[in-house]
Amino acid sequence: MAAGKYAKKEIFDEPLDTIRTQSAIPSRATRQLPALQTQQLEEEDFTEYEEFEEEDAEPEDDEPSAFQQSVSENFSKVRAVFIPPKPLRYTPSATPTPVSLYKPHKPFKPAKVVNSVVVHSLEQHKPWLYRFSIVAFVVVISLGVLLSAAITQRPNGAQLVSLPGFGKVYDVQVGGSLANQVQKTNGPIAITAPINTNAPYSVVGKPSVNAAFINSVLSAYSSPAVGKGQALYDMGVKYGIDPAFALAFFQHESSFGKSGEANTTLSLGNSRCVPDADCVNTSGQPCQANQSCYASFPTWEAGFEAWYKLIRNLYVAIWHLTTVDQIIPKYAPNADHNDEAGYIAALKRELTAWRAGNIYS
Repeated sequence: MAAGKYAKKEIFDEPLDTIRTQSAIPSRATRQLPALQTQQLEEEDFTEYEEFEEEDAEPEDDEPSAFQQSVSENFSKVRAVFIPPKPLRYTPSATPTPVSLYKPHKPFKPAKVVNSVVVHSLEQHKPWLYRFSIVAFVVVISLGVLLSAAITQRPNGAQLVSLPGFGKVYDVQVGGSLANQVQKTNGPIAITAPINTNAPYSVVGKPSVNAAFINSVLSAYSSPAVGKGQALYDMGVKYGIDPAFALAFFQHESSFGKSGEANTTLSLGNSRCVPDADCVNTSGQPCQANQSCYASFPTWEAGFEAWYKLIRNLYVAIWHLTTVDQIIPKYAPNADHNDEAGYIAALKRELTAWRAGNIYS
């Protein structure tokens, strides 16, 4: 027979549901706190709150203890803080307020935004103004360069020719104020300074072609001045200018008198108006204001001599220019819509061919 904890214990025959267990927690001698009721809104008015009603606790015989009273007071304070009071109902007054007592409603004024950074009115145009300023500066500089080049190509400053009936005309070829000194002579004038007559393509010198060859060239090109080769040659000898240069200028300026104004004016070099010759327009009529006018001569011989005077007495004797490279920038500058380099190259090509005995260059 087992002893101790292994000893057989007595088994109760009573049903389990009749066994009364003893609670481990002793019963309290306090009262149960009253339950709180939730706040509800009335169905007919959702904008108003109903007052909370506190359900009375079950009546008990015992008086509330000091602890219960303290809890109740603290709960009332908490509810006053977190539960809003019941909103007031609008009750119309028996005596309405006079209209004069109502204060007018002030109109709404939006808040003014003050920008601390004041932007200049031209700031928004700064990108394109910057580019425009650069372009304008470049244009002004370019115009200044072009004007300076044009002025420097005019010898002895601005040269003006007096023409009867209308003011002054700017002229590159005839020497301006020197035109009278150059043209109103019977032959070559004295050269005031030493010149180089041995430079390549110098106009000063003995003839490099004869009169017969000049006539052959004029005839080959069907020039209206055909047969005038001897006059062109003799005047070259008189003024000390190689007549081959006169023939080359004649070809380049008017295709030996077939084109331009030379067919009417009988001018070897299409010269502008000079004091001792008639001044006509492109129609052969007397020159009028604001017209392009040229010197007109009665014969080819007179036109030949006017060109020799211009080259010998102005370009060589006064300006000391002897070669085609020196003469052309004054005689036909780029500023007057000419091609200086092309002009010089054409003269040299023709002179080289004729001096070699070839009519066609």
